[in-house]
Amino acid sequence: MTKIHITELVLRDGHQSLLATRMRTEDMLPILSKLDNAGFWSLEAWGGATFDACVRFLREDPWDRLQTLRKNLPNSRIQMLLRGQNLLGYRHYPDDVARAFVQKSADKGVDVFRVFDAMNDLRNLRVTIEAVKKAGKHAEGTLCYTTSPVHDIPHFVGLAKELEAMGCDTLAIKDMAGLLTPYTTAELVKAIKAAVKMPIHIHSHATSGLSAMSFLKGVEAGATMLDTCNSALGEGASHSSTESIVAALQGTEFDTGLNLAQLQEITAYFREVRKKYWQFESEFTGVDTRVLVNQVPGGMISNLSNQLKEQGALNRMDEVLAEIPRVREDLGFPPLVTPTSQIVGTQAVLNVLTGGRYKSVTTEVKHYLQGLYGKAPGQINQEVRSLAIGSLDVITCRPADLLEPELDKLRAEIEGLAKSEEDTLTYAMFPDLARTYFQERAAGTLKTEPLLPKEAAQAGGQRFAPNEFKITLHGETYHIKLTGSGQAGEDQRPFYVSVDGVNEEVFVDTLSEVAVGGGNGARAKAKSNAPEAGKRPRPSHQGHVTTAMPGAIVDVLVEVGKKVKAGDPVLVIEAMKMENEIQAPVSGTVIGVFVAKGDTVTPDEALLEIQAE
Repeated sequence: MTKIHITELVLRDGHQSLLATRMRTEDMLPILSKLDNAGFWSLEAWGGATFDACVRFLREDPWDRLQTLRKNLPNSRIQMLLRGQNLLGYRHYPDDVARAFVQKSADKGVDVFRVFDAMNDLRNLRVTIEAVKKAGKHAEGTLCYTTSPVHDIPHFVGLAKELEAMGCDTLAIKDMAGLLTPYTTAELVKAIKAAVKMPIHIHSHATSGLSAMSFLKGVEAGATMLDTCNSALGEGASHSSTESIVAALQGTEFDTGLNLAQLQEITAYFREVRKKYWQFESEFTGVDTRVLVNQVPGGMISNLSNQLKEQGALNRMDEVLAEIPRVREDLGFPPLVTPTSQIVGTQAVLNVLTGGRYKSVTTEVKHYLQGLYGKAPGQINQEVRSLAIGSLDVITCRPADLLEPELDKLRAEIEGLAKSEEDTLTYAMFPDLARTYFQERAAGTLKTEPLLPKEAAQAGGQRFAPNEFKITLHGETYHIKLTGSGQAGEDQRPFYVSVDGVNEEVFVDTLSEVAVGGGNGARAKAKSNAPEAGKRPRPSHQGHVTTAMPGAIVDVLVEVGKKVKAGDPVLVIEAMKMENEIQAPVSGTVIGVFVAKGDTVTPDEALLEIQAE
């Protein structure tokens, strides 16, 4: 009899896929004892986007969460998702940071490290896997499953052999988008099982509606471990329901040994908890077979939806989904998983919204094309590479080989605010975010984002004000549709509206405001020497530098009086979590700088002015 082991994902990937990773530690605590005694092989509870969300939105210390989980799960293996040399951030970290992060995670309670690289470049896994083994913990090597002309079964078998040679204890087939089909799963598992001795662990999202069938064929072919999520946060962009898989295998040679009655108690709890987070519910909760073509993973589809909504361009989602495979092919068919999913997805959005493919190229795409994320699985479009990075050298070594040790530098930068080595590692992941978090912690002003009351949900869901309506003024009726909004200035905010089909921008000057869902509505008002947003000049000539989409200024690279050439980078803007250099449209002299670091900007504003030669 071959017992099938279950890893439960409700504490991490379930709410990441369906609730934007917003579940708070306080809502995990009451059910931990039942989860601990259910008999799961492991509980995935840390890593992935949880670290970012804790600091950015929940204003929790992610290390405190891990320590709390460890204390309350004495009988369980705690599992985390680790992005190889990217750790939990969006760049490659030097080896000293990678080793320190793994050791601290192990010390604080992680037992199983599922280690992956978005490119399947195994050079980027070596140091973190070595660190896991040195800490005496379980290393699960990972194949990021995808389909393309270069991703065939022999390719994945070769990767599996290399991971076993690195000392991995188990092998995960990570199907982050739900692309596995039942018979392909059986063929893949059989081939890998014949080549390596490691137990095989299958992870697949339910997005395409195929995961449960793929699981069954996988265990028949020799896989002994499955990832599932409690049905209260399962299915759709999440995962096959734990209870359903347990019931399907019950009484067979693959019985999991889990008790359905116990699982139902866990389900009842999370069904109630989910109601608290109704405002973060993804619109993509059902089966979406488009994933079989666009390969957009579960956690990314809701992200794209929100990003396009912010741009007032949600109606262009189908265009973006059609563009993603084209960008992926241009970049050599990387699997779409963090951070490559964000890199490809954001570039696809830019290609659609800016009116030209690669008219604007993100910094991350440029770094990718330079080899700074690793080796692409397939051939990169050389025309795109030349357009994006010109004659810059492309590296062929392991990217982290080019990085100097960084821990001492990080400690010095955050001295006085960091209270521990854990704080230093948090700062390493997200420097600006962590600094703000530590400052607010010291001031006693940390405040989590509000959870809107259930009454608001019952009164009409997430829509608290109409976004499409008619108004009658002096006998004339106008059809108004809100298409987007930005953040501008201290008291003004731009709204993009359609008035009887004509696009307009209006500025709302706030005279008073009330808080929704708690709080007093107070807002921090940052000052800068740059003109307030909304008071910047409107673009009127070629020398005015603009942005293709709303975002935040990360860096101003020029000052008044500086001479620039057309194409020189002059600003760095962050939009949709990706940085993008803005180039000078003409050659000449900078005669006006209208923004400062941290400012929010919109496409209708001139950010700089260049006097053309």
